[in-house]
Amino acid sequence: MLVKLFDGFSLVVIALGSDGWGLQSMSQKNASGRPLSEEELQDLVASTDAGARNPIGPVGTFLAIVALVWAAFQVLLASPISNYVLPSDLINNSRQVHLAFAIFLAYMAYPALKSSPRHHIPVQDWIFALAGTFIALYGFFFYQKVVNNGGLADDVDKWVALAGLILLFEAARRALGPAMATIAVIFLVYVFFGSSEWVPEVIRWKGASLKKAMSHMWITSEGVFGIALGVSTKFVFLFVLFGSLLDKAGAGNYFIKMAFAALGHLKGGPAKAAVVGSAATGLISGSSIANVVTTGTFTIPLMKRVGFTSEQAGSVEVASSVNGQIMPPVMGAAAFLMVEYVGISYMEVITHAFLPAILSYVALVYIVHLEAVKRNMPTIGTKAVSTARTILGMLFFFVGFALLCYGIKYPIGLIVSMVPEGASWILAALTFVAYLLLLKLAASVDDLKPDDPNDENIVLPEVKDIYKTGLYYLLPIVVLVYFLMIEQKSPGLSAFWATALMFVILLTQRPLKAMFRGENEYVNAFKAGVGDLGIGMIDGSRNMIGIGLATATAGVIVGTVTLTGIGQVMADLVELMSGGNLVLMLIFVAMLSLVLGMGLPTTANYIVVSSLMAGVVVQLGAQSGLVVPLIAVHLFVFYFGIMADVTPPVGLASFAAAAVSGGDAIKTGFTAFFYSLRTVALPFVFIFNTDLLWYDVTWYQGLLVAAIGMIAVLVFTAGTMGYFVTKSRIYESVALVLIAFILFRPDFFMNRIQPPFEVVEPAQVSQAFGAIPPGHEMRLNISGPDFDTGSTKETTLVITSGEEAGGDARLEAQGLTILDEDGVTKLDEPFPGTPFFEMLGGFDFYADDPVQITHAEIKADQLPKDLIYIPGLLLLGCVYLLQRARVGRKEEKPA
Repeated sequence: MLVKLFDGFSLVVIALGSDGWGLQSMSQKNASGRPLSEEELQDLVASTDAGARNPIGPVGTFLAIVALVWAAFQVLLASPISNYVLPSDLINNSRQVHLAFAIFLAYMAYPALKSSPRHHIPVQDWIFALAGTFIALYGFFFYQKVVNNGGLADDVDKWVALAGLILLFEAARRALGPAMATIAVIFLVYVFFGSSEWVPEVIRWKGASLKKAMSHMWITSEGVFGIALGVSTKFVFLFVLFGSLLDKAGAGNYFIKMAFAALGHLKGGPAKAAVVGSAATGLISGSSIANVVTTGTFTIPLMKRVGFTSEQAGSVEVASSVNGQIMPPVMGAAAFLMVEYVGISYMEVITHAFLPAILSYVALVYIVHLEAVKRNMPTIGTKAVSTARTILGMLFFFVGFALLCYGIKYPIGLIVSMVPEGASWILAALTFVAYLLLLKLAASVDDLKPDDPNDENIVLPEVKDIYKTGLYYLLPIVVLVYFLMIEQKSPGLSAFWATALMFVILLTQRPLKAMFRGENEYVNAFKAGVGDLGIGMIDGSRNMIGIGLATATAGVIVGTVTLTGIGQVMADLVELMSGGNLVLMLIFVAMLSLVLGMGLPTTANYIVVSSLMAGVVVQLGAQSGLVVPLIAVHLFVFYFGIMADVTPPVGLASFAAAAVSGGDAIKTGFTAFFYSLRTVALPFVFIFNTDLLWYDVTWYQGLLVAAIGMIAVLVFTAGTMGYFVTKSRIYESVALVLIAFILFRPDFFMNRIQPPFEVVEPAQVSQAFGAIPPGHEMRLNISGPDFDTGSTKETTLVITSGEEAGGDARLEAQGLTILDEDGVTKLDEPFPGTPFFEMLGGFDFYADDPVQITHAEIKADQLPKDLIYIPGLLLLGCVYLLQRARVGRKEEKPA
């Protein structure tokens, strides 16, 4: 039906689908195992990501207006004029407002049970929605009272907060399924009953009163209204809205068409196009399920047509769609959380995450290629273009796009220097002119229409015929990338300008195209554009309901960690299970991250696994002498957390793909996990070899690492797929996996040829530290009694020498004081505010047993580890020649 907003003024007409402001629930494919219809698939996405309820009539109109108001508020909040148009109290309490909208719309959009009504809202849900909204805004309404109490809850506050948590958990259960709410409840129970005798001693803590817990979880910014909800409020909403508007403008269909035009003619072309299309739509969608259904409805039937089984076709789509969550610049919104949690700039996060994501996608394309070659799959269409030419063409496009984003800073800089006061207006005008030119180019050809993948006569589009139709979609992406990565503005402000450009595009693309084509439908075209903008804003708000609730609910888990110190408990548990073995420890952390991530959206997934497991890797790694950058640890747990979307029994993306393909969901999940082995292997690699993250490398080292990494991941893929030049024998597959390990971990072999560190006697630490050049590192192994348990524990410090003269002065600059007594090199408690004060805070410096330095190392002169690449590449050449010779002998045999 058509819902008219502001009907009296005839300003807006928004098409909201046949059933109101949303779509009906469809959570499973039918019992016959048939593929779901297009309408059923859209219902699946809607019920999973945006809510299954569809109130009609005035209620539906009211809820559409609420969604529009939420989107408008978030855009204003991110804008440069927010301080002028929004009250300061509203800005200061924006997290509360954000959560209030999410809770209200959650109770409106998501039914409590499968049997609950879909077309009207029961009275109790109105009560829950209004009560949840009021309690979410409690800190806003009673801000002065909270401030006067110093952030501590009184008797009224604690009961209001408890009611708020109950309503939040119920909203999260409806929107996200039971997993998130159940995990949060378990953690909250631990807060209250963690001191009980029935709790195992290894995880027991002193417990907290209801007032203290509610203060921590609801009244202060340590729990629900913490960093995660703040990031959702400031950054994530704008990126989700940007993606929704970009999709509504038609960019999703354009990206898929371009992928098929470029790759569809190759062996396994539909699968290769699915991978590339999913990488592109990863810019638009923060949901792996939506990504599966968006691209999968077209790619999966075509994959099946050229020879992929239902499960394989679904698995390729799952692997590529889930990989969209690790692809910069958005990374399912986790990139912005990493900025807050790791304490580095957004640019650094993207730089470190880029290469592993690219390697993962390249490997997936190669997997698809090998499957197609092994099965000798037919191609679609008659166009004959070499693979090399296709790869070069795509490489040219991506390099050109990157150079465009980087190169425009020079003319922009020139304009700013010439006209500093009016530069922003000139740049806006030039952007609009570029938009007009590109739109005129698009108007010169017909608009793209979605193809039917079940059509008997599939005609692959030609790049030269369709590229014109959507070049202007790249403009807002260029704006986003430019502000984020070149100007290095805040993510919120960058997304605002990109979203503002999307507003202009949605409002003007239809009437301007009509003008360029000489059509006299300007008024209707403008009305349709207003409708597109309205739907895009409503879709953005609906897609944010689950994310807003997920970040708020995850705040309870973060609050529990900070209140109870359960992070230390998790470290003890993993250490106990692994027996102190470093590799086993990482495997257990990966498995726990996988379990913790089951059934959670990407954003909540990252918050949970990073809060619980990142500290475990840092602490236990330091005890084992492995000092890892914090960004590597966070990417490690993030990769395994999102793999929960793939892995049965809760792999939501796998179930969605099976609904599209008609295949078996469990088999699809396991096949997708096999296709994702390189995504599983890469975190283990970059934990030990941080060069893959471009961490602390020069530009030429970065290029070498990228090239070798590309070879390594392709070789690893060939080894695990059992096919290289031809079908591999077992020893050849083993050799290929070994070669991949050599190329990924050259340091492993070089360290056995030449030790990387020289041992320094503890008594000589000061002298040795004073002798090394400034900027060089020394590692200190610290051992001493634990402050809480009294048992002996260890950790490793990495200290960097400064410009000070003498070792004692350099150590003092780090806040460290050592004293040699009775043959023991003792360490005094670091000064507050110095680099290692918090890190060593868990040691008891006043116990009978001293905290001491037991081992010290400085970096030794070592041959470049890059030399190890040579034998690895030679061995690869041997395997290639061996298989090439076998292929030659087969070709020489008479038919």
